[in-house]
Amino acid sequence: MLEETGPEWLSEEVKTGTTIIAIEFNGGVVLGSDSRVSAGASVVNRVMNKLSPLHDKIYCALSGSAADAQTIAEIVNYQLDVHSVEIDEDPQVRSAASLVRNISYKYKEELSAHLIVAGWDRRDGGQVFATLSGLLTRQPFAVGGSGSSYVYGFVDAEYRRDMSKEECQQFVVNTLSLAMNRDGSSGGVAYIVSIDEHGTEEKVVLGNDLPTFFDQ
Repeated sequence: MLEETGPEWLSEEVKTGTTIIAIEFNGGVVLGSDSRVSAGASVVNRVMNKLSPLHDKIYCALSGSAADAQTIAEIVNYQLDVHSVEIDEDPQVRSAASLVRNISYKYKEELSAHLIVAGWDRRDGGQVFATLSGLLTRQPFAVGGSGSSYVYGFVDAEYRRDMSKEECQQFVVNTLSLAMNRDGSSGGVAYIVSIDEHGTEEKVVLGNDLPTFFDQ
């Protein structure tokens, strides 16, 4: 006699989705994310801020399992606070990215998360690091999450070196708007964080204020 296994969805892996992006400009970085948290076809949070501070001028963009990504960010935030006290100065962006990379790799079987680390330090200025599955690479810009597959062509075509802060902010908003329109797991509002030597600037772009394109 076969045992009852219950509804099929109970045994399926929960699918998550998001769109995150970070880009360097001359003197700093701009990070952006959507705000939708999904579990399969259900939206469980419409306004989650996926840009998490790791230190005063270092942020990370979260994707994957929200619980796993937030846990990594909280651990690294604590470790960077201790590290900055030990060295008596602000930590480097690469140090933050290395901590994220180490945790992601050590617990790659238990955790499902991809963090983009970006920020500014006195040594190397604005920097963006991708940390997927223990890989650590510095890139002029990085995109992640389920929505990224819809906008790779756009970012490759529109990216230019030495863009200004304002141009990078608009680049991030346009990328998020396109991804949120195509990806059912991305949506809500757009969170934007700009970081330079003077500090951080946070901004929220409401869904009604996002730019529209041909098919919208």
